[in-house]
Amino acid sequence: MVSGREQQDALLELLNSTPVVNGVVQDQLADPQAARSWQQAHGGTGSTEEHRHLLQARDALQGVVRGSLPATSLAPLLKDVTSRPHLSTAGVSWELEAPAERLMAVEAVLAWSALLETMPGRLRPCANPECRLFLIDRSKTNKARWCSMAVCGNRMKARRHYQRTRDGAAG
Repeated sequence: MVSGREQQDALLELLNSTPVVNGVVQDQLADPQAARSWQQAHGGTGSTEEHRHLLQARDALQGVVRGSLPATSLAPLLKDVTSRPHLSTAGVSWELEAPAERLMAVEAVLAWSALLETMPGRLRPCANPECRLFLIDRSKTNKARWCSMAVCGNRMKARRHYQRTRDGAAG
């Protein structure tokens, strides 16, 4: 069974598969072989149909997390999906039933939903407007702003410092 943390990490990897490199958006899942490897590394089959649904889920989830799409845009991914209870001495477990080619996409949507419920407001886009990455803030204070303090955090701090010194010199 996959842990909640593993599901969160896989969701974050999926969301972050379109980084900006040298000012240009890259799609790490655009190459069929790279996508197949990614899918298989995350428990998928690597099929073309699975890939198509995964990209649909990624793009919709990116829009939902950024606030540019409503959560209802995820509804087509959940069509004909059910979860059935199984009772044992260990308690109730739930078995997800979804078309095989949509299982990875459905799991991404469910990971997003679980994060929304258990860690509201912790999944968010990087505060650097030139960055397309996302972060899950697991800090106690819930004040993380950047996908990476070493990259975006330093860039944004350097920009603010430059702006302050420039504005100070102009005054």
